[in-house]
Amino acid sequence: MGIVAHPMPQKKDATKTVFFTSLITEKMKILVATEKPFAKKAVDGIRKIVEDAGYELALLEKYTDKADLLAAVKDADALIIRSDKVTAEVVDAADKLKIVVRAGAGYDNVDLAACTAKGIVVMNTPGQNSNAVAELVLGMMVFMARNQFTPGTGTEIKGKRLGVHAYGNVGRIVAKNGKALGMEVLVFDPYVPAEVFAADGVKAASSIEELYANSDYLSLHIPATAETKKSIGYKLLMSMPKGATLVNTARKEVIDEEGLAKAFTERDDLKYITDIAADTQAELNEKFGKRVFSTAKKMGAETSEANVNAGLAAASQIVDFFVNGNTKFQVNK
Repeated sequence: MGIVAHPMPQKKDATKTVFFTSLITEKMKILVATEKPFAKKAVDGIRKIVEDAGYELALLEKYTDKADLLAAVKDADALIIRSDKVTAEVVDAADKLKIVVRAGAGYDNVDLAACTAKGIVVMNTPGQNSNAVAELVLGMMVFMARNQFTPGTGTEIKGKRLGVHAYGNVGRIVAKNGKALGMEVLVFDPYVPAEVFAADGVKAASSIEELYANSDYLSLHIPATAETKKSIGYKLLMSMPKGATLVNTARKEVIDEEGLAKAFTERDDLKYITDIAADTQAELNEKFGKRVFSTAKKMGAETSEANVNAGLAAASQIVDFFVNGNTKFQVNK
């Protein structure tokens, strides 16, 4: 396809990324590797974006053996994944890989250090699944308020206090939807300027402790990092108001499961609902019954719209990276 200017990050400082240009005369191969495949509409859209740019698309769908991924990635220049794991072993097997895009917001299924060491750019597709996750949060709150749709008197969410822990793409939509339903919204995110909260008409908590102590429903949107893993546990849960519900559509790793179990043992009014089953989910279900609930699999992005949006965004970002050197959504900086 002729000579293509291909940017690869070598060194970064506080203000810019320094690129070098390599001359590539062969057609780029973009691999979509998905144990849980994209919808056909998404795959068709990805193919059009890739092939219109003059690149080759390869599909590895519904694979069950890691060896299949290791073989498929060997000659791929780019990789699109969903919840598939890009481990150091996968990175080592990829002789030509230059970019990995995780179709979704989270990227803890990618070994960033291994990719960085090999000069591979890693991106996510923030915002593409946001509405789907935010709508799930509302559904989960209603589900728990109405006793999981079993007989008995439930409650309404109108007039209740909604706490939003992390005010990114999903958190902002959750807050907006909560306000529309007549909820009082309180948010906490130390990385967001105060004027953003003011512009959105939401109240900012001064601390995590204030947020949890004043939330009848608490929606979690923090990533799983060294700082946040197991950060939501006994002390915060015990501070929550009577009858409070914790809603987790973020990551299971941010929950201190031992602390949660202890708090739920001491307080029979607390509830927990998640779309990421805990490691001890079976024990939690047995001990606390309908006060806890987990979906059978992660459901946040499980809408046809989100499926298509994330896939198309991933393909477009790869093409933009190869053609223009755009690294806007790079996460291994």
